[in-house]
Amino acid sequence: MSINVQKAEFILSAASPKDFRRDALPQVAFAGRSNVGKSSVINRLLNRKNFARVGAAPGKTTQINYFKIDNAFYLVDLPGYGYARVSKGERDRWGRLMEGYFADPELMTLGVMIVDARHKPTADDCTMAQWYRGAGCPFLVVANKLDKLKKSEVEGNLQRIRETLELGEEDMVIPFSAEKGTGRDELLRAILSSVEASS
Repeated sequence: MSINVQKAEFILSAASPKDFRRDALPQVAFAGRSNVGKSSVINRLLNRKNFARVGAAPGKTTQINYFKIDNAFYLVDLPGYGYARVSKGERDRWGRLMEGYFADPELMTLGVMIVDARHKPTADDCTMAQWYRGAGCPFLVVANKLDKLKKSEVEGNLQRIRETLELGEEDMVIPFSAEKGTGRDELLRAILSSVEASS
């Protein structure tokens, strides 16, 4: 099955669970802290410059955004988490929206969690990893901003990510640079094989 990932269209922003797409197409759900470069990773993956909005201020994605990729699957962009400069009410609303998405076993085919390769994952990252595990579908971790690390730091940092998120040997961690494109092919292969397996 050959999928052209550049053939991507925005479908809708879901503000409540009644808006979630339930048309049996596989859904690959991206999550990450508000300033981790999630939009940049998505843009790099699709080879589209400004497809997912890259916000100057983190925390721009406040709803669940659905992008249909070549009529084959949805790329689901979940709200960024862990950003303090929004009201508690707004954060709670995001949380409920995300919980609704993760609680529905029909929705997600693969989870893609983006962390910052330079830093130890935060408590919010650990919670997110638990949500993915609890959803009962496979998930992988993308360690973005690899280009900001010295070569000698990479291995130790990836190991620290694995340990902090309590990942097993079988869990995939992809070293990634949205800036340089490192890791794009590996991420694309993982996504497409998951989509093919589920359709």
